[in-house]
Amino acid sequence: MSSLRMTSDLRRQLILGAAKRCFSRHGYTGTTTKSVAAAAAISEALLFKHFPSKAALYAEILSEECEADPALMELLERDPSTATLVEVIRGMVQHFLHIADGPDQEEAQRLRLMATSHLDDGEFARLLYAKIQTLIGAVFVASLERAVAAGAARPFSGDPLNLFWFAHHTVMTAALTRLPAAPCLAYGKAEDLERQLCEFLLRGIGLNDAAIASHLGHNQAAADAGKTAIAESA
Repeated sequence: MSSLRMTSDLRRQLILGAAKRCFSRHGYTGTTTKSVAAAAAISEALLFKHFPSKAALYAEILSEECEADPALMELLERDPSTATLVEVIRGMVQHFLHIADGPDQEEAQRLRLMATSHLDDGEFARLLYAKIQTLIGAVFVASLERAVAAGAARPFSGDPLNLFWFAHHTVMTAALTRLPAAPCLAYGKAEDLERQLCEFLLRGIGLNDAAIASHLGHNQAAADAGKTAIAESA
C-alpha cells in the first residue's frame, strides 16, 4: 500500500515538473492539459486522476512556490501576536503593490488571470483562495485574537477570517489599477501608498492607533535604517 502511495506521489511530482516547464514556456493560456501530459510522458486521462483541471494544476504550482518562499515561511512560523498580524498585512501590501514592477511580468499575468477568473467560472479563483486560506488563515486569526486579548484591537463579531479577505481584496484591487502601462489611478509615491494602505487595513481589521503607531512605526524605522546603511556602504 505504501509503495502504491509513493508511486502516486512521484507521478504527481512528475506532472508538476512538466507543468512548470510548459507554463514557463507558453504561459497559462498557451498551455493545455494535453501538452502537460505529453511533457510528462503520460496519458491525459492519467493526468486528470491527479489534477481535475488546468486551473487546479496551476493553483498547485503557485501553492508550492509560496511554501518555498523563505520570508513567508519565517513569518508563518512566528508566534501569533499583534506584531505578527502587522507583518502579515505589511507582507500582503508589499506583495501586491510590487507586482507591476516585476521584470518578467509573471506575477502580473497571474493577477490578470485571477481577475479574469472572477468574471468567468471562478474555478481558478476558488482554488487559489482555498490554498491561501490554508496557508495563512490560521496565523491571521490567531494573531488577531492575541491582539484583541492584549487590548491592541477591538473585539470582532462574525467570522474573523472575513477580515483577512476584506484586506486581501482591497489591496488586490489597488494592485489592479497599477497593471496597465499607464496606471488607471495615480495614487502618488509608492512608499507613501504602502504605508497608507497598511494603516487603512490595520484600522479596518480593528487595530487601534496606538498599536499601529507602535508596530508599524517601529518596523518602518528599522526598514529606513537598513536602507540608510546600504546607501552609506555603497
